[in-house]
Amino acid sequence: MSTTVTTPRIGARVLLLDANDRVLLIHACDPHDRSHDWWELPGGGLDEDEDPADAARREVAEETGLVLPSLGRKLWIRESRFHYKGRDHHRVDHVFLGRITDTAPTVALKPTENEKAGLIERRWWSAAELHQTTAKLLPARLPELVEELLAGTLSTAPLSLSD
Repeated sequence: MSTTVTTPRIGARVLLLDANDRVLLIHACDPHDRSHDWWELPGGGLDEDEDPADAARREVAEETGLVLPSLGRKLWIRESRFHYKGRDHHRVDHVFLGRITDTAPTVALKPTENEKAGLIERRWWSAAELHQTTAKLLPARLPELVEELLAGTLSTAPLSLSD
């Protein structure tokens, strides 16, 4: 029997671009079903009373070793419902723009036990590679969103996404 989650977990993520406009994605899987895998933006849940932008910067440092002194604008808020580790989950993620020129980690990674169990790899993706992949991307519209962002046609007001 699966558990229904009524209150969404609030999270924060970063669409992080390097000097060549490549996007950093994390390849993860469900430790209970390793065939269920996906690529997602770095980020995670907010700590109690934590601001979404602060959480986004903290999560990027913990997951990638990259320290972001500041973030750009909020790009979108994504609501998702998914099955993970035998349970149903409901998330609302605030996604911010980040830019970095040096992609070398500067602080030690601090993965949670959950991240250790489900992390496969980290990789920088070009917009063209995002369009060409058959891998599961979160959000599914990521190739188009990155294309619009780089073309300067993405809404300046945060988008509302759900999947």
